[in-house]
Amino acid sequence: MHCRVRTTEVTAVKTRIRARNRLGSVCTALLCTAALTSCGYLPGSAGHTTTVTVWLMKDSASDEFIKHFTEEFEHKHRSIKLDIRIQEWSGIGPKVTAALRTGGGPDVIEVGNTQVAMYADSGALRDLTLESVRDLGSKDWLPGLADPGSINGAQFGIPWYAANRVVVYNKELFKKAGIARPPGTRAQWIEDTTRLNRGDQQGIYLAGQDWYTLSGFVWDEGGELAVESGGTFTGALDSPAALRGMDFYRQLQALGRGPRNADEAHPPQADVFADGDVAQIIAVPGTAQTIVKSNPALKGKLGFFPVPGKKAGRPAAVFTGGSDLIVPAKADHTDAAVDVVEALAGTEWQTELARTMSYVPNKSTLADAVKGEEGTSAMAAGAAEGRATPNSPQWAAVEADNPIKPYMTQVLDGQDPRRSAKAASERLTDELLER
Repeated sequence: MHCRVRTTEVTAVKTRIRARNRLGSVCTALLCTAALTSCGYLPGSAGHTTTVTVWLMKDSASDEFIKHFTEEFEHKHRSIKLDIRIQEWSGIGPKVTAALRTGGGPDVIEVGNTQVAMYADSGALRDLTLESVRDLGSKDWLPGLADPGSINGAQFGIPWYAANRVVVYNKELFKKAGIARPPGTRAQWIEDTTRLNRGDQQGIYLAGQDWYTLSGFVWDEGGELAVESGGTFTGALDSPAALRGMDFYRQLQALGRGPRNADEAHPPQADVFADGDVAQIIAVPGTAQTIVKSNPALKGKLGFFPVPGKKAGRPAAVFTGGSDLIVPAKADHTDAAVDVVEALAGTEWQTELARTMSYVPNKSTLADAVKGEEGTSAMAAGAAEGRATPNSPQWAAVEADNPIKPYMTQVLDGQDPRRSAKAASERLTDELLER
């Protein structure tokens, strides 16, 4: 018997077998299985191992997680071997673009959630919509991860993990100010921060150009950074809702001494907080480790709570960072690659990754996986209200020369918010035009 069945054809046959099993055609399934066995293409058959190359980014997963996943996956998928290669974030864009264009490289690639649109725009990604709906429970995915991976209704990026900002606070300073519990609303947050802002003590350290934090306030008001119509994006910082978000940022930023003309990295806000006279910063929970390393006296004195929303019981919208998994259309082993993606994005390994790395899992229904960790729990609560930047292939150009930052400084310096917002919106529109 001559056997010329390709891997994709085997997958198609196996799919038909599963369908027939559901209909009760057991005999037909057995016959097909026997035929495939004679060709040596069933999982675990000798001599037909497929090696799937996976690119993961540095520090996204621990060595222990990768080792455990590899061992368990290969045990369950006898015909697949994993070659996981760690990549540096610096310079990864051109490297991924080249791999997508030429093929013959990785079969699975981890990318930043807001990068998916740029790669999908080239037409070089496999459409994973069917797997998203059928196998991965996409209805429960976090919007901040799922939405950037969806282009014109097709899912090209599969959410892997999320991370977002929370409020990191000094419990001792809260106690001295007579604040027994973290605020649950924006109004209470302003009131508490005002009480904390006294003498040499800053109620909050908030840099003037922290545009990720501003984005959350804009979304919380019902505004957008940019709006899309007919495939064209237009800057929307001058909408009434977006202006309300900027006004709240202005009120909060004034309750500290953060620089109006710099972002949170200049100087690093963790270093400022470590001095011990700042009550709050807005950052990812992992920042606490950096703070304690700089000032061990703060060990055990740091707490976390979600960025408060306008109403009690509902945190504010926040920018959701994190990673999606993509499969190149020209990958050598696309079907086996999908098996890897489905495992990494499935409940078992999402739970382990969240617990190992203190990430937010890709589904709101898995939030209990990090329930015992204060910082990650606060992050998960915020992630349920999370959003991502406008889903434009040109967004990377915006971040390279970001007009939102100088706009924020202008408002904080007392310039007319509407006029500054209109000018920034016009620049956003120009930068988001298809090139």
